[in-house]
Order: sequence, then C-alpha cells, then structure tokens
Amino acid sequence: MVAIISWLGGVAGWIAIGPSIIGVERGETAIVLGAAVDGDVPSPVFAARIDHAIDLYREGRVKRLLLTGGKSPEDRLSEAETGAAYARDRGVPTAVILLESQSSTTRQNLENAWAILGSTRDAPVVIVSDPLHMRRAMAMAADVGFNAWPSPTPTSRYRSLATQLPFLAREVWFMHMHWLLRV
Repeated sequence: MVAIISWLGGVAGWIAIGPSIIGVERGETAIVLGAAVDGDVPSPVFAARIDHAIDLYREGRVKRLLLTGGKSPEDRLSEAETGAAYARDRGVPTAVILLESQSSTTRQNLENAWAILGSTRDAPVVIVSDPLHMRRAMAMAADVGFNAWPSPTPTSRYRSLATQLPFLAREVWFMHMHWLLRV
C-alpha cells in the first residue's frame, strides 16, 4: 500500500511540476486543446486557453491557431467554432484560424489536428492547455508524431486547491490510462 501511495504521489508531483517551459516556445501553429462552451461562448477555462494562444500569435511565436473540440448534444456550436468566433472578435484574422470540430477527447484533438495540418504537420507546434493538463497532452502529442512545445496558459481557471486537486486526480488517472492503453 505504501508503494502504491508513493507512486501515485510521485506521479501527481510530476504532473503538477509540468514539462520544462523556457518561455519562448515557438511553432508554426498553436494547437488549442478544447474545453467546454457555455451556449455560444467559451467557458472561462477555454477562454483562458484561447487568450493565451492569441497572445502567442500577437507576439509572433505562432503563425496560426488551430482550435479543437467537438459539439456536445446541448450546444449549438462546436468548441472549435465557438473558440474561432472568440478569437476573431479579439482581432485574429480568419485566414490564420484552423478548426478541428469533431473531437471529444485530448487524444482525438491531437489526432485530428495531425490530419488537418497535412503537409505542415512536421513543423513545430505549440500545445496550449492548462498547466495540469500539459504532461498528458505532451505525451499524446509525441505519440501522434508532433514536434511539440508546451505552452500552458498562465491564467488557468484552476487556481484554488479546491479546483486543482480534482483536476490533478483526474490527470493522474488519465495519465495512467494513457500509459497502459494509449488513450
């Protein structure tokens, strides 16, 4: 039992520390991993991710945004469509926005993004998500074949212990599922 608890604690710590970030990650495309929408607007979590990707674009660190995420039965628009409208409303040109609107998981976000990028998929990409999601997202991006850099949003909505602990526990579970089943 001590070994299991130690292992899970170690994995949780590894996830919480996250991948190395140097602060100047660059790529051809920022792949913004989807999150929920509220009606026809991004949830605060998704908006924080999109805002960070917009900052990367404005700083010249990426040339385009690829917004990911499908449509839940109760939603009018997909996560990607909602995110694209949000980015356009903030001055991002339509010509630099790509959409992946069929996925419902991180793995699908990345696999579908790989297909969308086509001949440019070998260029470096920047993965944008929440800090606690970056370890798993980067592992999956590597599995898919991306030359990827992590760029977690600095304005994650998961700030309090009450919001971080459930997210971290979920990521520990899903990281193990990824290692065991590649899902």
